[in-house]
This record gives sequence, structure tokens and C-alpha cells, in this order.
Amino acid sequence: MKIFDSHTHLNDEHLYPEAAKYFKHAQNLGVVKLANVGSNQQLNDRSLELAAQYPDMYSIIGWHPEDSIHYHEQQEQLLIEQLQSQKVVAVGEIGLDYHQTTSPRDVQKRVFKRQIDIAKQLHLPISVHNRDAFEDTYAILKEMDVSDIRGVMHSFNGDPEWLKKFLDLGMLVSYSGVASFKKTHEVHDAVRQTPFDSMLVETDAPYLSPEPLRGKQNEPAYSLYTVEALARICDVNPDVIAAHTYENTLRLFGIEES
Repeated sequence: MKIFDSHTHLNDEHLYPEAAKYFKHAQNLGVVKLANVGSNQQLNDRSLELAAQYPDMYSIIGWHPEDSIHYHEQQEQLLIEQLQSQKVVAVGEIGLDYHQTTSPRDVQKRVFKRQIDIAKQLHLPISVHNRDAFEDTYAILKEMDVSDIRGVMHSFNGDPEWLKKFLDLGMLVSYSGVASFKKTHEVHDAVRQTPFDSMLVETDAPYLSPEPLRGKQNEPAYSLYTVEALARICDVNPDVIAAHTYENTLRLFGIEES
């Protein structure tokens, strides 16, 4: 079994000092590739550094909605430059977060749209963060027409109706440990209705540890538990989920295995 953790944060301060240890543990559990996702300048820089250091780590960089208040022309120029690095596979995580109050909603929307523009110019897919903002996130993705670059709704936690809406835009969906929680019934329903060729798996470490480790610090190795949870929900062998999500991630990110 080979697993690709499509969205994690070994560049986060809680994991970064021991990134090598966490990656080795992940590989021991079959998580052989991962993408570290940035959200501001420091985390973008660390993501690029780790990708340069480890052949099976990839980089996704961009400005998170929470950090969008700090996104100006200087940051944009550096982002465009860094996005052209060889190991960068997507722009992200970008999107809308109405749970937090750091960045005003109008700023979030403007920065989200601007980064989609940049992704389209550079022919890169997008990794989308959506928290308490389904309607506006969907409206912007539809308005901007991302069908040419596609992308992934990271840690998707919507119901089957929202699933269909995002799939119709050409987006894929990635499931995190949230899908393993006992009471997230709407997410379970969405999982069952997700075509295997549209599904990715992630940890979002150090957050959202799957059952049976909920409440503990997450790490890429625990992708295995999310794969197993998705397999139980879909009533298939975990190897099926691992194989489909692995190939889908390679395809979306344009990664060719040697």
C-alpha cells in the first residue's frame, strides 16, 4: 500500500524541528509522499526548503485567508517567483475563512481571486481552504472558472449537495481525519458519493488527528487511519482507497513517477 498525504504541514512550528523523524514514521506506515502546504511567507519558505531537501516531499505555497491581510504587492511578486520552483505542485492554501476575524472578508475575497488568477497564469492547480464560507467560496470558484486548472477542496466537510456542486466545477475533494469522526454523518454521506477518481486523502497535520488518535497531535503517518476510515465508509479494501487517492494526487499535481 502506498499513500500520498496531499495536504500536511511539516513546515509548521510544531513539526518542523523534527520533520525528518515524522517523515520516516510516515514512510514506515506506507505514507511515501506528501505535500507541505504554506499559508504565509515563513511557512511558504519552509515548504520550499523541505521539498528541496527530500525527493518525496512536494510544495504547495500561497497565502491563507487568515494571513491575507498581510498580502501586498511585495508578497505577490515573491510568490509568483517562488511558484516557479521545480517542486511546487499547486497554489495554496487559498480560500475563505469566516470563522476567524484576523482578515476582513472583502480582503479575503480579493486575495483569493488574485491567487486564482496567478494559478491560471502559471497553469497550476489550487488547494482551497473553506471554513464557514461554502456559498462565497463556491461563487468565486464558479465566477473564476477553474475548470482549466482544477484543484482540491482540502479537508472537505460538506454534505453530498455541496460535494456535487464542487465536483461540477472540476474540483476534487480531499478527506482528512474529520471523515473518521463518529458523528460527522454528513461527511460520511459525502464520502460514499465521491467518485474514486475525485478523492484525495490528507492529514492537515498537526491538526485534525483521525480516530483512534483524535485529540492528539496529528502527523503524516496518520494518513493510514484516514484511508482505513474511508475504506470502512465505502465498504472496500483500504488498498483500493490508497491506490485511487495516490494516483489522483499524482495526476492533479502533475507528478510523474520515475
